[in-house]
Amino acid sequence: MKPSKPFLVPGILIALLFGAAGALWSQGPQWGRRSRDYRDVGRQGVPTWEVEKKFAKDVFTFVRIKYDSGGYRRRGGGWATDFRDSELNFSLRLQQMTTIKVNPEPIVLELTDPALFDYPFIYIIEPGALTFYPEEVAALRRYLLNGGFLMVDDFWGDEEYDNFYQEIKRVFPDREPFDVPLEHEIFHCVYDLKEKPQLPSINAAWAGRDSGVIWEPRSGSDTSHANYRAITDDSGRIMVFICHNTDLGDGWEREGEDPWYFEEFSVKKAYPLGINIVTYAMSH
Repeated sequence: MKPSKPFLVPGILIALLFGAAGALWSQGPQWGRRSRDYRDVGRQGVPTWEVEKKFAKDVFTFVRIKYDSGGYRRRGGGWATDFRDSELNFSLRLQQMTTIKVNPEPIVLELTDPALFDYPFIYIIEPGALTFYPEEVAALRRYLLNGGFLMVDDFWGDEEYDNFYQEIKRVFPDREPFDVPLEHEIFHCVYDLKEKPQLPSINAAWAGRDSGVIWEPRSGSDTSHANYRAITDDSGRIMVFICHNTDLGDGWEREGEDPWYFEEFSVKKAYPLGINIVTYAMSH
């Protein structure tokens, strides 16, 4: 692995919102794509764009982490869940809606890849059965303490949280995840969120549309409210942002499948919070 180094965040990466949220969706949802094969590396119809050469090293790249779940899939596809429509859509919207310069091509890395230190933001999805190897524990600790940011998304209930908690405590045995209050800047730095949003999967949303039960149930657990927790470094910077009992990735991935889901969950919740998280990560 490369020698550790702090991340240098260029000023070009500080996001500024161009206008009211409702006016920014003039291109509408990205329709007509669907791929469940993580080996599919096409763009599935998502528009691309050119990155100016002078910004080639200053762009934001969405990095998904590939991990081992012991051959056991707990309701989903493990690290490859929502791949790759989720990050393609999010990268497009981040490029459209902010001044951040964005790489149109998201990538997948393992935690032990030396290239990890070239990217200040990484994303782990569905960690309910995740297992870190010892070398991954060391690499992730080093990455985060040197300025990296980890977003964790899409896991539900006590059992899945307990698994992730045990694994992240191996990374930081001396640091405890805590509930992030709504007043924290991560909920307000671009979009001024009035509540901690909960994102159901599109199937859960439709199943509960009439009853209002739009969360994903887990036996023996109350999953009716999203939990946002964090681990900070010694200066108070969030290093790990944990999105539990919610599924932001589905709000990005599924934006093109249904107009109601797009308007109610993608536009109002998934993208605003996602943009806030990336803005915070790139500016701290």
